[in-house]
Amino acid sequence: MADRHFSLRELTPKRIVAAAWRRVVDQKEGVAWRYGSGKISREMNVAFKDIHRGQRCIIICNGPSINKTNMDLVKSEYSFCMNRSYLMFESWGFTPSFFVGSAMHVLRQFKTDILALPMPKFVDFKFRKLYPVEKDCYYLRLPPASDNVFVGDITLPMRVGGTVTYSALQLAYYMGFETVIIIGMDHRFSQQGVPSTSEVRKQEIDKDHMHPNYFPKGVKWELPDLVRSEMAYAQARAAYEKAGRRIIDATVDGACTIFEKATLENALRNDVL
Repeated sequence: MADRHFSLRELTPKRIVAAAWRRVVDQKEGVAWRYGSGKISREMNVAFKDIHRGQRCIIICNGPSINKTNMDLVKSEYSFCMNRSYLMFESWGFTPSFFVGSAMHVLRQFKTDILALPMPKFVDFKFRKLYPVEKDCYYLRLPPASDNVFVGDITLPMRVGGTVTYSALQLAYYMGFETVIIIGMDHRFSQQGVPSTSEVRKQEIDKDHMHPNYFPKGVKWELPDLVRSEMAYAQARAAYEKAGRRIIDATVDGACTIFEKATLENALRNDVL
């Protein structure tokens, strides 16, 4: 049985129909991934298999706690950034190693910004027409699914898990990273509503992300699904530990309780119990 990550009162006819329709529409994407242009995508992705075996990386999430994090410590590390984190590159003084994007509203509304990024960019396969391979783009197959199984193989259909961070964790696993340190995963939002639904931002200042203009007034965004994220994170921790690897949450005052905790300084010194 698939794990349930929603309240029954949220299971409205409208949501049921929308979920069913997403699966119908996605069928052609599945065919394209298996028999069409996805075959080339899978071959390209194989090049990343275990290229960082035994090494360490940092996944930079987008919470406001990033502004309390000593980013100088991250400069010399392999790192993953996500969605609109590029707004902070100048203030950080470095460019992360890899970009991951799965949020449909981000990929649609900020295409020009993302395409201009200089690092390899991993994006949802269904947006391949917006993100051509000539722009150093690679594709992740992220079909709609009710479960949160940790796949960890970017040549296969993966799970979204309610958050782009889950895609980054699976990508880091495929690349062979032995230790993953997460920062900026505050895991709390002031904005309330039905998880995973889309809405237009009404607030002038975005207080839930690292930059006040991260999701500015008037743009679309998708409300977070923290419960599903936790279910997915538990799957990630289990997969990493089974393989003898670690995920350490070094977020400053982070609310997520799934991963082992440490300060960024201690995690980088391997001073973690």
